[in-house]
Amino acid sequence: MASLSLQHIYKKYPGGVTAVSDFNLEIKDKEFVILVGPSGCGKSTTLRMIAGLEEITEGELYIGDRLVNDVAPKDRDIAMVFQNYALYPHMTVFENMAFGLKLRKTPKDEIRKRVQEAARILDIEHLLERKPKALSGGQRQRVALGRAIVREPKVFLMDEPLSNLDAKLRVQMRTEITKLHQRLQTTFIYVTHDQTEAMTMGTRIVVMKDGFIQQVDDPQILYNSPVNMFVAGFIGSPQMNFCTAKVIKQDGDTYLEFGIRNRVKLSAKKAAKFGSEYDDKEVIMGIRPEDMYDDDESLAKFPDSIVTATVDVTELMGAETYLFLTIDDIAFTARVKPTSTARRTDVIKVAFDPDKVHAFDKETERVITN
Repeated sequence: MASLSLQHIYKKYPGGVTAVSDFNLEIKDKEFVILVGPSGCGKSTTLRMIAGLEEITEGELYIGDRLVNDVAPKDRDIAMVFQNYALYPHMTVFENMAFGLKLRKTPKDEIRKRVQEAARILDIEHLLERKPKALSGGQRQRVALGRAIVREPKVFLMDEPLSNLDAKLRVQMRTEITKLHQRLQTTFIYVTHDQTEAMTMGTRIVVMKDGFIQQVDDPQILYNSPVNMFVAGFIGSPQMNFCTAKVIKQDGDTYLEFGIRNRVKLSAKKAAKFGSEYDDKEVIMGIRPEDMYDDDESLAKFPDSIVTATVDVTELMGAETYLFLTIDDIAFTARVKPTSTARRTDVIKVAFDPDKVHAFDKETERVITN
């Protein structure tokens, strides 16, 4: 098995385009690391540099203790699963899975054993004699995974492998890949633009934007303690609410005031993060939808953080209700209990949980308090 070390990695293209800048990451043996970010942020380019499909412009890449910058892809002991499956249409499932081993002159008995074991793990034993055109999207993705598994590589690289599947199948395959990682006990590096995939699958998540790493953390820390507005807004669905707020210090208490004198009183711990340089200054306040409440119990619990909101749209989701609100012309989304009686055009009271309020510097967008 293998650890990876990416040290000051850059990817620069002719014409002065820099796709990846000063990428530093240590990946432990058997970790499941996810690279996530919007399209064009450099995550697939980084994966392709690890695979050897893109040349590294600057920096050093180690797999285990071995510097592999100039090592050919076939000699890196990695396997890559692509978004488009890349199966040979004229070959059976068995032949597709065995192809890489045949090229390596692996003995026939060994090939059969490995293919059948991979097929058993992926529950595709009954498909081995079929051609790809006779398979569903999920079955094709399993074959692509099987082709990687038979190689018994040190590192699995996956580039948006579920993006071609429908929503229900994506959820199922997320679980399958997570179980596969636990069973194989191998290092996985997985690229996606879907933050739900990242949150549910990864042991650690690397959030990227414009070729730079924004934050590397386990999913819960990333969610609860984002280092900047980009990470806060990218991780979480529905995304965090943001608005401009003024820092008001009065009678020993600190408030964030937004709209027309709507105030959220901060806890002493959060208030301590605001030095005198923020007195009467504007910051960006953030609150997650699930930290806004319209039930009587919460309104009684947070009396110093109640505001008046107009309900624009309600969406009953079964286990919860989404309220799309306007507070003094500022749009908010609240995720409340399914028992909520709020309906469109209602004017309601909403409480913010003051312990869950985030604040960011308006200029730098760096976090002040989580």
